[in-house]
Amino acid sequence: MVIIGGGPGGYEAALVAAQLGAEVTLIDRDGLGGSAVLTDCVPSKALVAAATVPQTDTDLATINTRIIELAAAQSRDIAERIRRDGVRILVGTAHLVNASTVSYHGCAAEEETIAADVILLATGARPRVLGAAAPDGERILTWEQVYQLREVPQRLIVVGSGVTGAEFASAYLSLGSDVVLVSSRDRVLPGEDPDAAAVIEEVFQQRGMNVLNRARAESACRTANGVLVTLTDGREIEGTHVLIAVGSLPNTDDLRLADVGVATDEGGFIEVDRVSRTSVRGVYAAGDCTGVNMLASVAAMQGRIAMWHALGDTVHPLDLNTVSSTVFTDPEIATVGVSQVDVDSGRVRAASVMLPLSTNPRAKMQGIDHGFVKVFCRLSSRIVVGGVVVSPHASELIHAITLAVDARLTVDQLAAAFTVYPSLSGSVAEAARRLHSADAGG
Repeated sequence: MVIIGGGPGGYEAALVAAQLGAEVTLIDRDGLGGSAVLTDCVPSKALVAAATVPQTDTDLATINTRIIELAAAQSRDIAERIRRDGVRILVGTAHLVNASTVSYHGCAAEEETIAADVILLATGARPRVLGAAAPDGERILTWEQVYQLREVPQRLIVVGSGVTGAEFASAYLSLGSDVVLVSSRDRVLPGEDPDAAAVIEEVFQQRGMNVLNRARAESACRTANGVLVTLTDGREIEGTHVLIAVGSLPNTDDLRLADVGVATDEGGFIEVDRVSRTSVRGVYAAGDCTGVNMLASVAAMQGRIAMWHALGDTVHPLDLNTVSSTVFTDPEIATVGVSQVDVDSGRVRAASVMLPLSTNPRAKMQGIDHGFVKVFCRLSSRIVVGGVVVSPHASELIHAITLAVDARLTVDQLAAAFTVYPSLSGSVAEAARRLHSADAGG
């Protein structure tokens, strides 16, 4: 077994394969955990957490040093764990020779040709950049480079209003930056629940963020005192720093996929089925390099599924309908299952109830002015098929709805479970009760 890439898809696959008795070699270039641990999920959520702590004088240099140390420690822990399980770790890069052979190139110029019964590609993705906004790591930044900052940006321009852009915009706003968010769409977070996105945009604007919708950045360049971002409509925005957050590109260019016949889509992402198989027998892929719901949790599950399938263990194909995710803005947005777009388009026949948290007693105590709980259920069976939570710690509150979706519980079953009073989770049960009432009322 050879695994190329040590992110969640790679190291979780290595653990499963070792547990099932396979001889495993994992090849990684940057450190175990991949971008999820070193430059993305762990660091960004640590920054978000730091931003929520009231501070009179933010010492960003200290915060970023602690974040980098935390990420490095997590990476070491992962490496030690898989070594204990007997996984051989090689530091360097690799490419496919054929469907059963990998060529390894080490950081110290060592080389090795490795035969494998199964190959897993888990090489992740990297930030997409604008041709006329080349990052320099000082003023023009990608989301991998922000942890090099020693001071809070006085005026930060964030180009891109997807999950990454919104999270960093929210964090730096809380840290004291004057933030300008440039969104090419008509609202922030265009891929999220429209009601949730509207709440976040309202909060951003109330807290002083300048949100520019239907605006597209054309270029970014250094000035004597900072940066100048030029929009396609001719407008110019001055700031001290700019963060480019306009999506990701797969790290597949150097794998020589075409030589082996591994199919990719137009963006270079590896095409896989629900058990992580590529178009070539014996070659699997997992994680961001596949473009499938680019979450660390999904990458990890893809890697596990690949090994279960390859090694003949019991396997259940990947079901994205049960995946929960969170946007770590303030407040957070957590979702699972069916979306509002699915219902509005007619793809899913479902009823929904949305309860503002302003009516929740615990929310009143905690001064929560913005947020809601939304639950979806099928019209006929009343089975819970999705939900949205906008709230502080929504990432925790969504779990009850996720369990209901995964276990195919009805709204009556969800409502019947006891909740603490007063609690924010009480709104989940109340939404379920209202869905029963809506059904009963015809």
